[in-house]
Amino acid sequence: MSNYKIISQDNHVIEPIDLWTSRAEPKYAWRVPHVEDLGEQGDWWMCDGRKIIGVTGGSANVGNRFLDPDAKRRSLKVEDVRPGGWIPEEHVKDLDIDGQDMSIVFPTVGFMLFGIPDGQLLDSLCRSYNDWVGEFCGAIPDRLKGIAMINTDDVSVGVKELERCAKMGFVGAMIAVYPSTAQYYDDPAYDPFWAAAQDLQMPLNLHVAANRYSPVQELADPDIDRPAFICNAAYWPMMSLADIIFSGVFVRYPNLYVGSVEHELSWVPHFLDRLDYTYTDRMPPTDDPSQANKRHPMVRFKGGILPSDYFHSNCFLGFQEDTLGIRDRAIIGVDNLMWGADYPHSESTFPRSREILDNILADCTEEERAKIAGGNAQRVYRL
Repeated sequence: MSNYKIISQDNHVIEPIDLWTSRAEPKYAWRVPHVEDLGEQGDWWMCDGRKIIGVTGGSANVGNRFLDPDAKRRSLKVEDVRPGGWIPEEHVKDLDIDGQDMSIVFPTVGFMLFGIPDGQLLDSLCRSYNDWVGEFCGAIPDRLKGIAMINTDDVSVGVKELERCAKMGFVGAMIAVYPSTAQYYDDPAYDPFWAAAQDLQMPLNLHVAANRYSPVQELADPDIDRPAFICNAAYWPMMSLADIIFSGVFVRYPNLYVGSVEHELSWVPHFLDRLDYTYTDRMPPTDDPSQANKRHPMVRFKGGILPSDYFHSNCFLGFQEDTLGIRDRAIIGVDNLMWGADYPHSESTFPRSREILDNILADCTEEERAKIAGGNAQRVYRL
């Protein structure tokens, strides 16, 4: 892979323990994320009276999966976290060790904050995070690119923050992988946000574990250590992407990109088949308003276009080690695939990313390898 640009579309920062306490709005000072020592349970992030995630959060002992698989389950303290998680210079040193040319970074604690019921508090926490990670990436801007955290409970607030982050140099934004059940992504109320993301050229990312709180269903307490959640996490982006596609978001905003991140790939061929089958046979769209599903609209596409066509033109997929997905790349779409190392999380391919990527892409053509390893990310995120 030495001839190709290697861009990890899915790396992470590890938030410093004073990130939110040092930047809190006065009215939220006692409610923001902070770290507490819970004895035998180790150090935990707490927010608004709730346990959020262990401080290591699967983010200590990166690389030990190749040396001592049990080690990733034993780290409980702040000092066990690799400094590249929050020190940009150390992060870039690790990119060089791993053979990565560029790192697109997502949060770690930030995912779990989407589970906070108070949307205004979440808005404030997003702003604080975005300020910090903007500084982090700004330290070495040719190697580090940030993804903003955006809450869309109040679409107007989300648009304002998206605009602010675009001006700060972010290359995309992360929204809840699945929103509150009070307002699914097929709701036209989101149109100003889709429009802003398109106009600002900010791809929207649906990252694993960032489920929004719902008073109806405790989506935001997904219990990500539960085996059933881990192996079925792709359910959430399937639901969100289907809502977005069926409701005609990409018809109205043809230059908008929305992607699934860290849900791997193998589910996509079946999903594409079900999208088209549902559209053509199960719930065909109608021009008769009296027969239309007003709660969950389905748009009739012109010119014989199918839902899978909009998936291929407007969606992208971040993956790590899904060899089955690469086998089915012709169905999924080579131009839709982006590789990520998941550094510095415990399941990361660091420090063997180039070796692993070579093996995963062994049957690909040189052109396919170049696209998947970095070219597609370079195009979509305008790097």
